[in-house]
Amino acid sequence: MGASAIAIVVALAVLVGASTISALSGVGKGIKWLSNLNMGLSFALLALFVGVGSALFGLELLGQGLWDYFITLPQQTLTLYSSDGSEVGEALVDWQLGWTVMYWAWWIAFAPFVGMFIARISKGRTLREYVLGVAMVPSLMCFIWMTLVGGTAIDLELSGVAGGSIVDAPMADQLFATLALLLDPAVASIVAALIVILLMTYLITSADSAILIVNTINGAGDDEGQRRYHIIFWGLALAMVVGSMLILGGLEAIRITMIIGALPFSFVLFLMGIAIVKAIVYDLIRKKHGIPTTAEGCENWDGEVTCK
Repeated sequence: MGASAIAIVVALAVLVGASTISALSGVGKGIKWLSNLNMGLSFALLALFVGVGSALFGLELLGQGLWDYFITLPQQTLTLYSSDGSEVGEALVDWQLGWTVMYWAWWIAFAPFVGMFIARISKGRTLREYVLGVAMVPSLMCFIWMTLVGGTAIDLELSGVAGGSIVDAPMADQLFATLALLLDPAVASIVAALIVILLMTYLITSADSAILIVNTINGAGDDEGQRRYHIIFWGLALAMVVGSMLILGGLEAIRITMIIGALPFSFVLFLMGIAIVKAIVYDLIRKKHGIPTTAEGCENWDGEVTCK
């Protein structure tokens, strides 16, 4: 086993081990604690860029980007680039495969367990609160994050301060290259360490929710008692599958697998969307006739109580 394979095994052992422990502790303990930790670190890092970065330039990009996004969204949604032999054509195809298609597959692959996990922790919330907290606010935060952090890097390059050090750095190192230009070396090292911790908490909170929901699905909704210890099995299974794919095929193997798996499930999501619309329409009809639409009522059309 090479050094890279050993590094993958060690990294997975740490990350999946922490995720399994977090999942065993339950939603209200380890998962909640880690989620609060990465939210706090995220806002702290964002505040750092607001204070020492190009905040005004980033906000300007945010306004322009939001306007361009909504204006061009219908066209971009239906656009499929094809190679025409030119350098620009090849770049557009690579960009769409590496970003648009990749993230389409990524979110569809995440949808089954993330959706169930969010539904579980959102018990008692209204649909309005659910959509606002799950779709609108996170999307807006991503816009703000990308424009403030990315805008700072762009401003440093355009002004000549960076001198190409950010653009020429690998994508995984561009954030650290930006921090190196903004902060003293000692402070930049501390912030870089916090970023690594932040990335780990994001990975752990993603994996522990996956492990918890897979266990709940296989337990037919029951995750208490002896079924809680099945979490260890699913944690090991996740580590073995991901580790074997990384060692044998690298990140490209995971990317291809996600795209292959997401394509058929996209049709399932389409049908689920229709089911949600039908459910909302039926609830509106029930509400019009004075029939409760919440779990407390649980009455059918004949007025018979079906649950308590």
